Amino acid sequence: MNIVVMVGQLVLGLSVLVFVHELGHYLAARIFGIRVDKFYLFFDVGGFKLLHFRIGETEYGIGWLPLGGYCKIAGMIDESMDRDALKKAPQAWEYRSKAPWKRFIVITAGVFMNLITGILIFSGILLYNQKTYLPTQEVNKAGIYAYPAARALGFQSGDRIIGTKKKAPQRFSDAIPNSLLLGGKLNVLRNGKLLSIEIPADTYKRLAADSSGFPFIDITNYPVYVDTVIPGYPAYRAGLSKGDLILAVNQIETPVFGAFKETLAQYRNDSIKLSVLRGTDTVCLQLKADTNGTIGFLCSLPFQTKRYSFASALRYGTVDALDMLWTNIRGLGKIVRGQEKASESISGPIGIATIYGSVWNWVRFWYITGMLSLVLAFMNILPIPGLDGGHMIFTLYEMITRQKVSDQVLEKAQMIGMAILFALIILVFANDIFKLFR
Repeated sequence: MNIVVMVGQLVLGLSVLVFVHELGHYLAARIFGIRVDKFYLFFDVGGFKLLHFRIGETEYGIGWLPLGGYCKIAGMIDESMDRDALKKAPQAWEYRSKAPWKRFIVITAGVFMNLITGILIFSGILLYNQKTYLPTQEVNKAGIYAYPAARALGFQSGDRIIGTKKKAPQRFSDAIPNSLLLGGKLNVLRNGKLLSIEIPADTYKRLAADSSGFPFIDITNYPVYVDTVIPGYPAYRAGLSKGDLILAVNQIETPVFGAFKETLAQYRNDSIKLSVLRGTDTVCLQLKADTNGTIGFLCSLPFQTKRYSFASALRYGTVDALDMLWTNIRGLGKIVRGQEKASESISGPIGIATIYGSVWNWVRFWYITGMLSLVLAFMNILPIPGLDGGHMIFTLYEMITRQKVSDQVLEKAQMIGMAILFALIILVFANDIFKLFR
């Protein structure tokens, strides 16, 4: 395991997330004429700094502890707990002297920046990596293929997926969002009738525990026409050719590719006989499937894909980001309700580093970073003192009641919040270490 690569990805990912979050607070503060005393990436605990310099009234720097960062806004009760400054009369350039709605924007700006960053990252992945998408209407020409886990819920191969609404979305991946696996209903068209199939709340658990390796449902409801035979694999050695139509495996008919994969999986590392239509002749080929239940060929796809434009990538990137955010919110809800164990579902820096992996893959890196940006946005709006959400609650209270919360109350709330956060950090680190040696 390449620890250096894992740590490097973690530090870079956190740097991006922390920087954009604190930049949101910084820019909003400066727009409203609020002085920013310090802008730091990572914490300079004990006053130790890796780098620092001053421009105007603001000190910029990089601390040594990569667990976050901070933007010290003048006149704000935050983690710095600068009581001496707060004892003085409010100044025009201080946070506390500004109107509540301006303070609310300053507080929410960090969350907003993380949300936008997540959307832009997901959009960039679509535009520069995936590049194309599969329209729902293309899949619905023949319908989906339902694997065992889907058949157990009532799906059938050939079902036309409509999605969670009454009208099918243009992009097929939007018809079955990730959040649906945490429970919901999926509409399908079967023999001309619209049906609603219930997706149990534990579907994601069932799929995770499924050792078959098959997906839930997919697009493989098409004939098994051979497009490419890979040299060195069993299919190549047996003489399978481009244009062949595979009809059966050991006399078990495989009219579509999904059925072929299911059947072939029964003969892992075993000899099989393929019945193949070549032109007008039926040919029998003897070969041996490998340990993965594959023989080494690519199937012809009867679909026309569409290319992402900048506008469509941004639109669908927003859809993907919001679905990811909603999935994480629903997942947290399961933890709160006791349906999931926090020790198994929540990770700290060590756990996140392992998620990034020991191989540097830029697409994977940006995908995880985008996901974490969305999670960070959500976690920061939770009404916990010390987090942005705690400040939002107090500011909203002032906006509604027109009564300002006293500095003493804010100080105590900040102290309680920081104590909670430090306790959570210790627990999360301990949980990460425990999982490493479990």
